[in-house]
Amino acid sequence: MIEVEASLAASAAAVNGALAGSEDGIRMPPQPKTVRETGLEQSLIVELVAKAMYASGKMHLPVLTGKLRLSINVLREVLGFMLAEQLVEVASRGDSDLDVNYQLTATGKQRAADFLARCRYAGPAPVTLQAYRDLVQRQAGQRGQVSAADLASAFLEDSLDPAVRDLVGAALQSGRSLLLHGPSGGGKSTLARKLGQLQQGVVAVPYAILVDQDIVLVYDPLLHLPPALQARPGEDRRSTDSRWALCQRPLIQVGAELSADMLDLRYDEAGGVYHAPPHFMANNGMLLVDDLGRQRMPSADLLNRWSAPLDAGVDHLTLEGGHKIGVPFDVTLVFATNLSPQFLLDESSMRRIAYKIHVGPLSESNYRALLRRQCRLARVAWDDAAVDFLLTELHAAQGRALLASYPRELLSRINDFAGFAGQQARLSVPALEQAWSSMFAACITGAMAPSQPSLPFPAHRGDPLLERIS
Repeated sequence: MIEVEASLAASAAAVNGALAGSEDGIRMPPQPKTVRETGLEQSLIVELVAKAMYASGKMHLPVLTGKLRLSINVLREVLGFMLAEQLVEVASRGDSDLDVNYQLTATGKQRAADFLARCRYAGPAPVTLQAYRDLVQRQAGQRGQVSAADLASAFLEDSLDPAVRDLVGAALQSGRSLLLHGPSGGGKSTLARKLGQLQQGVVAVPYAILVDQDIVLVYDPLLHLPPALQARPGEDRRSTDSRWALCQRPLIQVGAELSADMLDLRYDEAGGVYHAPPHFMANNGMLLVDDLGRQRMPSADLLNRWSAPLDAGVDHLTLEGGHKIGVPFDVTLVFATNLSPQFLLDESSMRRIAYKIHVGPLSESNYRALLRRQCRLARVAWDDAAVDFLLTELHAAQGRALLASYPRELLSRINDFAGFAGQQARLSVPALEQAWSSMFAACITGAMAPSQPSLPFPAHRGDPLLERIS
């Protein structure tokens, strides 16, 4: 169950700060002032109030407001009903109208126990499915365009080939799906994550959605990150609906753990709620499928699962009992794999991916530049002779491609060995030999031992062992 600890005021401040920077005037939903304006039945809010109080005993009105993300006016309306029904009572009053503590009566405690037996969720009040559809549609039109200067700046430290950068820029401009393929260690996953960070603007994500009589959890504080924006001085912090969290456009990453059952709503028997699938949580953002071909379902089936929603902008998810609901599907799909695309996908599946971008080894000049930057970050002194040895006697002699992952990994190991020996890390021939040997299990001290032939890219079709280790 998602626990929300941030205060109502802080959430509203972040919302208003981001809205102040919007260019197209699209606004968050206003804060509901009555039960009717929430779009929810009063009985559901009564249930949430009762469950919140059951867990904590006496509850201060502002604390209840922050927990359920509902306005004081809405809660006063609901609490007035609960007082009349003798479900709650006033435990204490202070000097102001807000300084009131409520607690459940014996009848209220029994009712709350019944509510908890059915569903243990007692977090922020949900928004309606229609409200979610409407806001996702509005936010889909707010995507900012990434310029060539933005890309050049973002990948300045990565020595990315200009031709690859242009392809990536065109793919982002289109908003369509793309496949990054190339040898393991070439930097595909890092590149994909940077693409997610280049997404422009902020979006509102609901903490939870009400679907029929069920609650679907959407917001995850580890995945939906807050924007670095501040509210303007003097702004009304109570003007927007706090059931929505303002976030950076999400970047959701899944890998080999992805299976077919993760692509639908997952019912939590213990909590009595549904959990949204990854592509649902990525709405108005990006979904990265890393290690394509390693999932627990065929790659073609994965693409087939999303092809119709991509075209229609709507996905259909299934509730317990088989009832299907239509939800928005506004996601930029990015796939990354070190397997051959032709090995993974047939021609029909390949056509469904708009852009295919090969991320291969670096040129020698780019590799040197990347290594130099990594040395500077690791505070390891540069040595031209040692770098020449690395390129000619290690990479070239063993047929190891100049992959983007090697410089950082080598320097990390040099630091490890130096730290263990109590010495200052140095980029030297012995240090590189030691680090290289620990990476590839190659005996290179003294005479260079012949290396095992590296697996070619693409992977060999039909050999499951080679598929696992390529």
